[in-house]
Amino acid sequence: MDKRVVWIVLDSCGIGAAPDAAQYGEADVHSNTIAHVAEAVGGLRVPNLERLGLGRIAAVAGVAPSGVGGYGTMIEKSCGKDTTNGHLEFVGIVLSQPMPTYPNGFPPEIIEPFERYVGKPVLCNRPASGTWVIEAYGREHLETGRPIVYTSADSVFQVAAHEGVVPVETLYDWCEYARSILVGPHAVGRVIARPFVGEPGRFVRTDRRRDYSLDFGPTVLDEIEAAGYPVVGIGKIADIYNHRGITRAVHTADNRDGMRKVVEAMDHERSGLIYANLVDFDSKYGHRNDPVGFARAIEAFDADLEAVLARLGSDDLLIITADHGCDPTVPGTDHTRERVPILAYHVNMNRPIDLGERGTFADLGATVAEYFGVPTPSVGRSFLRDLGLA
Repeated sequence: MDKRVVWIVLDSCGIGAAPDAAQYGEADVHSNTIAHVAEAVGGLRVPNLERLGLGRIAAVAGVAPSGVGGYGTMIEKSCGKDTTNGHLEFVGIVLSQPMPTYPNGFPPEIIEPFERYVGKPVLCNRPASGTWVIEAYGREHLETGRPIVYTSADSVFQVAAHEGVVPVETLYDWCEYARSILVGPHAVGRVIARPFVGEPGRFVRTDRRRDYSLDFGPTVLDEIEAAGYPVVGIGKIADIYNHRGITRAVHTADNRDGMRKVVEAMDHERSGLIYANLVDFDSKYGHRNDPVGFARAIEAFDADLEAVLARLGSDDLLIITADHGCDPTVPGTDHTRERVPILAYHVNMNRPIDLGERGTFADLGATVAEYFGVPTPSVGRSFLRDLGLA
């Protein structure tokens, strides 16, 4: 019962267009998030990721093809390219049909009952950038209290409200109601509460975001919890999985705080799964077309990774991956359909281990399940034996 896995998802850190990228758009075909943000700054300075083999996965400016441990890529089998799809596939759920999206906004059968529940007509109701939408509609929202409802290229229903106008608990209640009516053909992947503060021209989203995800039933996380291991979800992990299979949810303010919480969990939990999502790469840099900021965030993560590596023991497995891409250098602000990296490390590893290109994200969940000795998902093939740990 003393086995421990530290699993870190670098949200949006894809590493090259997926084989089916052309089905998702021209920008996706030319995407390579990590390589392109590295080029934007003349090369990344990431000694810890280099030590784990990042430079062996693909050509990344500033990162040598060296290091020890398992390295490779995964291709998503599910339809879609967002957080929900990727994280569900990690734990064994492959979506054969895309979840609904709303390029023209939400239809009356959704918006009208939502407006009746809220007691006011909504603002916006179309795809928009989260930072742009609060600047465009924030002043009117302050004057009227009308909620700002918007979506994106992903399967999401987002509601933005100023904390000084709509108490956060009220915003959460609105989103819980939206989740209750977004079912059947309108079963979006996530309803997201987006609180913000500030004045016109200086609005800022706060860290009290909350996601309300679809429940797809038992996953690898439930199996690990049922076996008696703690499962600590850091960042938006608990929300992504609708709190299923999570024994403790830990809120984070940003990437740096997320890594502090990972270290704190390692100091507290001597066994079990510590599972973190670091969302700043996506929300602050990918969607905002900021490759320099993205690159600096990767370098900051690398610096914070030092404390994690220092705490790894003989029964620990470290896994670093991503859930999709969000290349800030290609046209548009949407996610990009990309391969994602795998870096897997155990302190007894003394050589590089090529894990190849995996045909599904579920290989990761199968590997974690086998490490804990619990039933593996019906999809996915564990690479634990490749790592010399089975």
